[in-house]
Amino acid sequence: MANKLNYIWVETDQKLAEICHNACRQSVVALDTEFVRTRTYYPKLGLIQLFDGQNLCLIDPLAITDFSPFVALLADNNVLKVLHACGEDLDVFQHAFRQLPQPMLDTQVMAGFAGLGVSVGFAKLVQHYFDIALDKGASRTDWLKRPLSDIQLQYAAADVHYLLPIYHQLSAALQASGWQVAVKEECEGLMAKRTQLLDPNDAYKEIGNAWQLKPQQLAVLQILAKWRMEEAQKRDIALNFLVKEQGLWHIAKHQPKHTSALLEFMHPNEVRIYGKKLLWLVEQGRAVAPENYPPPITRLIDEAGYKPMLKVLQKALPAAKPPALADELFATKRQLNQLFKWHQNRQNPDKLPELLTGWRAEFGWKLLKSLEDG
Repeated sequence: MANKLNYIWVETDQKLAEICHNACRQSVVALDTEFVRTRTYYPKLGLIQLFDGQNLCLIDPLAITDFSPFVALLADNNVLKVLHACGEDLDVFQHAFRQLPQPMLDTQVMAGFAGLGVSVGFAKLVQHYFDIALDKGASRTDWLKRPLSDIQLQYAAADVHYLLPIYHQLSAALQASGWQVAVKEECEGLMAKRTQLLDPNDAYKEIGNAWQLKPQQLAVLQILAKWRMEEAQKRDIALNFLVKEQGLWHIAKHQPKHTSALLEFMHPNEVRIYGKKLLWLVEQGRAVAPENYPPPITRLIDEAGYKPMLKVLQKALPAAKPPALADELFATKRQLNQLFKWHQNRQNPDKLPELLTGWRAEFGWKLLKSLEDG
């Protein structure tokens, strides 16, 4: 960056209340977060960046004790919050404040509908609009350490300083293209997914190769995965730093009775700390009655007719979708799979797939017709 950015360092409750009060008087603000999430289950918030068009603020969450003014800003429906590639930021807000930014627009989503590419990075947008190459040297910063260097703080400040004018550029482009409603729906969908918590009883479905196990083995895996998830949440430890998922898979498959057998597929430290607990959980799984076994996990790829029907959908996609949009922006493979499953399961009208709802619906029904005709 050619010029240094002037920012306000916010490390007191009084200053936070002041800058949030000023931000609430604006119609739109830019937000970003810096966090650390290496060995922990939850993200550890290290910095909040806020730009309201007048004040560029770096908020130190390690020094603030009263976040209520910031939570009020997040919840203020009169102030649009702009973020970029917001998925992990939403996780941070949800965990730290139990409040998502409302309303919210994501410039990565906006850029996709403006024809600038799917999942385009922030630095690429800055380069596109301002012909400025951002210095990404501080991207691996430990944001929980203090003091932060000037290079690190300049890096963090740039993320919101350029975000607000990028939003205005993209907003103008979208007004001309008519995709504002679609962008709004996509961003609302991103936030909705952040409120859908995984049931610990379903954690076993997230274990790689769980589909290879029989129902009795799945009963053991279900108990093991539920314990691991709840223990990780309670102790704030990343899942695989507690017990690696493939260790759980091997335990469920082989169901050892002695800790020595665990050493064949687990790290000695895992066995030393959790070995006896894991064997006790295996015994619990063995005690599950057959009528309570989880059903076998079937892979979509193994379902009859999946491969040819997927080819039909992929072939029909260019003609069915809006011509100006990239294929993957209209329909990801996950969404195509969802449409196929819905079609196979006798089309439940009360639970439509994503391709048949919202802005996609008028195009998705055309795509479905190709599946029915194919």
